[in-house]
Amino acid sequence: MTPATAITIAGAGSVGCYVGGALALAGHDVTLLLRPALAEAIAARGVSIRDLASPAKHIAPSQLHLATDAADAFRDAQIILVTTKSRATIEMAELIRAHARSGATVVSLQNGTQNAARLQSVLGADFTVAAGTVPFNVVQTTSEAAPLFIRATSGTVQIEPTRAGVAQLINVAGIPAAEHADMTAVLWSKLVINLNNAVNALCGLPLAAELSDRRWRVILAEQQSEALRVLKAARITTVAIEGVKPALLPIALRLPDLLFRRIAGRMLAIDPQARSSMWEDLERRRPTEIDDLQGAIQRLAVEHDIAVPRIDRIIALIKAAELAGAGSPQLVPGDI
Repeated sequence: MTPATAITIAGAGSVGCYVGGALALAGHDVTLLLRPALAEAIAARGVSIRDLASPAKHIAPSQLHLATDAADAFRDAQIILVTTKSRATIEMAELIRAHARSGATVVSLQNGTQNAARLQSVLGADFTVAAGTVPFNVVQTTSEAAPLFIRATSGTVQIEPTRAGVAQLINVAGIPAAEHADMTAVLWSKLVINLNNAVNALCGLPLAAELSDRRWRVILAEQQSEALRVLKAARITTVAIEGVKPALLPIALRLPDLLFRRIAGRMLAIDPQARSSMWEDLERRRPTEIDDLQGAIQRLAVEHDIAVPRIDRIIALIKAAELAGAGSPQLVPGDI
């Protein structure tokens, strides 16, 4: 695989546009499959991306292929990076099967632990399917200028080894990427971290403000402790994510604010306005990924007869917020 390899970002929202923009800047042949409104904005003004340490870089419309139709997006694709929400995985897999050429490599860059299996169940042996995970948060801003996507946190994209060498191919400036042989452990470990998505959605605070408050960190720590007990009972192993072992997270999160800031400063190295993707879903009145995050732990807990009251409560509150359709409920810790 070379920069001439045709790459399609399937479901280009915040993460997909950031990844696609970084790949285009590196000279790759990139197609974005995206919603019409965003396609129109990028076609008119291009797109900009930046990370925490660098100024914004602009990608002209001519540097990208924009598609709102799956047939156009997948016709020539050799690598397909799926960045949809988990609830859309099966639908996207059916579009890939219908329109992509046999032999393409399809990589799930999504939250949750089951999306690669879902893709494989639809695509079968005609496609190579690999699991992957994106550790960083991406924030989208809207204005009269080009749409801007900000990588609000740091981290290395992890991808299951493939013959196509996808990790090496997409390892460009702005997207550090590497292969990992045990993606099952990586995905479950990332899920433990992603339990904060729902907490952030419920409080509505920027991530940095939420994690600076011990009351919110304790709520997250309680969920993580429940999750780790369930994973241990299910004999699911975890691995360090960005050098941090999941088992240490609940301990660090419970520290007093001053001590937490001193020893866990990396967790607070976040764009000051960044919030979780689940917060964004509530604000845009879309279904969330709660069933693929807390819900995955809840189902395992039922199988192993383990009580997870904090996770149960968070799920109930997110479901209520989805039903209300009024955005983030902006709860305070005592509400939870």
